[in-house]
Amino acid sequence: MNLRLIDWIWHVRGTLPLAPAQSGDDALDRLAPLFGQPGTSYERASLDGAAQELTFTKKDQAAQDKMSVFDGGTLRIEAGADGAVLRYHLISRALLFCFLAPLLFLGIAQLTIVFDPHKNAPTEKAEKTKKADKKDEVVQLNPIDKALGAPAPEKPDKDDEDGGKGGSGKHGKKPATTPAYVFAGIFAALYLIGRILEDRLIRRLFRKTLAGE
Repeated sequence: MNLRLIDWIWHVRGTLPLAPAQSGDDALDRLAPLFGQPGTSYERASLDGAAQELTFTKKDQAAQDKMSVFDGGTLRIEAGADGAVLRYHLISRALLFCFLAPLLFLGIAQLTIVFDPHKNAPTEKAEKTKKADKKDEVVQLNPIDKALGAPAPEKPDKDDEDGGKGGSGKHGKKPATTPAYVFAGIFAALYLIGRILEDRLIRRLFRKTLAGE
């Protein structure tokens, strides 16, 4: 399987054209301060064909870091048809986690249903049939109680038969899967928003930095 078909989930790629008079050295010089943050290390190298490359990695990056969501990547200055361009390839474990988290919570919800302790309990219909049969039975007093004049046993109340108010006994309860579905939805929304937003934010950050803004 070609990893490129799925690595877009946590990889962000893009291309930005440089200003006509801007050189590769100048472009990387302007971008370098973005990688001078605590927990960030980077290297610059000259490649064949006048191309230049900056490779960086981040560890325990601070929240104030404008690129804190990314853990590493490569920025390359190359010659394009209309002039030099910046090609970037960034990697984010945070995006990968937000993508996998909904699958995890959906799995938890399914396991909750599979291992529901009331799953194999008698159904509500079977319980009602069984109780109806008991209700129709004629209750007989033993001879000693009858001789002593003891009253006949009373039939059970309907509320007692149904297991309490509202007729929902313990077998009517459903497994609590709602929290798992809620968290799955939250992380799915976080991923969709983050994947689109981070792509736009990093592009705008690079464009402003190259322009000296």
